[in-house]
Amino acid sequence: MPRLKILFTSPECFPFAKAGGLGDVVGALPLALAARGHDVRVVLPRYRSTKKFESQLLAGGLGVPFGAHTVWSGVRRADLKSARAGQPPVPLYLLEHDRLFDRGGIYNDEHGSFGDDLERWSFLCRGSLELCRYLGFEPDVIHVHDWPTAMVPLLLDAEERHTALGRAATVLTIHNMGYQGWFQRNQLPQSGLRWDGPALASLDMHGQLNLLKGGLVHSTIVSTVSPRYAMEIQTPSGGEGLDFLLRQRGSDVVGVLNGIDEHAWNPEADPFTAAPFSWHDLSGKAACKAALQRELGLPEHPDVPLIGVVSRLVGQKGIDVIAEALDDILDLGTQVIILGSGETWAENSFTARSHASDRFRAWIGMNEGLAHRIEAGSDLFMMPSRYEPCGLNQMYSQRYGTLPIVRAVGGLDDTVENGLTGFKLEELSAASLTATTAWAVDVYRHDRQRFHAMQVRSMQKRMGWSDAARQYEALYRLAAGRRRLRFMAA
Repeated sequence: MPRLKILFTSPECFPFAKAGGLGDVVGALPLALAARGHDVRVVLPRYRSTKKFESQLLAGGLGVPFGAHTVWSGVRRADLKSARAGQPPVPLYLLEHDRLFDRGGIYNDEHGSFGDDLERWSFLCRGSLELCRYLGFEPDVIHVHDWPTAMVPLLLDAEERHTALGRAATVLTIHNMGYQGWFQRNQLPQSGLRWDGPALASLDMHGQLNLLKGGLVHSTIVSTVSPRYAMEIQTPSGGEGLDFLLRQRGSDVVGVLNGIDEHAWNPEADPFTAAPFSWHDLSGKAACKAALQRELGLPEHPDVPLIGVVSRLVGQKGIDVIAEALDDILDLGTQVIILGSGETWAENSFTARSHASDRFRAWIGMNEGLAHRIEAGSDLFMMPSRYEPCGLNQMYSQRYGTLPIVRAVGGLDDTVENGLTGFKLEELSAASLTATTAWAVDVYRHDRQRFHAMQVRSMQKRMGWSDAARQYEALYRLAAGRRRLRFMAA
């Protein structure tokens, strides 16, 4: 099979810029595809946070057409590197425009969200296409991610139909249907689109502009990050108002389960944890548990079930349900550790309860090392999400023999086998979470042989990116074939 030319246009890419799981995907999938022999490039804005990474300024500026004007951008080249020895890096291009991107965050800062987001993300979309011309790179497929880059498929149809770039197929991946990119109609000029152009109709929704809708209309293929979530977003309860459009797309909507970085999350060689362990020999996990209890000032009891939570403290993650059930879960004779940040009420509540209990600890903020130690040292991991497109922490947990307690939604349902590699609750309530946790604690205390077998089964699962890369390669070939047929018929 001929190798593909693939362009990733994204607002995030780990380790350069990350706000969530999207950054992990774009930091790993291009490398997995390159390892399969494809020519992959990544385009990202040059945020303030990216300036600490080594990069080279390319000669000349990039003139980005923006309506009747041309906006100039610098272009810097960096390398997206693999942890695997011998694998060459993927070229990553940073579009430099300080007025739009030299800020304290990707999507917001301490003052809140940005008022010029339509201009910012339109610039990224337009700039990524202009960069292809600048480099002489004609991609077979452009892979875009969530609403900030959903304008790329629209631009190809509206402004690039008669150019070589216009022949590129597009795959739009939805990482979270809850974020769609809503703007007022009178903001359209900030995108560089014309009032009398064909694009307005595909963006229009309830008298406003919806960038994700435009991407869904124009993309060749729509993917999301788990098979279950691909079904959920086609229902009124999961589609956030766009389910009708996703149902119209039918078989064009495909779920591909995310992988995880098995090198970064490896219990046999984790620099953040107290001791290595594997499914062959779990003895090091006990040392990790004891070290975690000491670090957070919990009584060092090896037989007390230790439950971890690493999460944004927001409603989507079921944090309110954890807060309501916490006392009952502690009354089961457990210890609980929560690491995360988010809604003020949750941060304040967990902080106060942490000071008042010798069995509960909360660490407000994010700490990569502590996240690894919680995954390694806990016996169980709670993740009762309201919805979860894919989820990564349940897979990190399984990798470390920490059995997840999850709600049967989205990627959680796809990755956790009830009673085999974790525990599922169907109903989102404090009572259901407590009952499911009680079941898990009972297995831990009274059926250690079964608990150990569940740990081993979880740790033996393949969770890397190779399977996802194969599935995306097939999607890219399908999309490219459809795009070619469309142009042949035109």
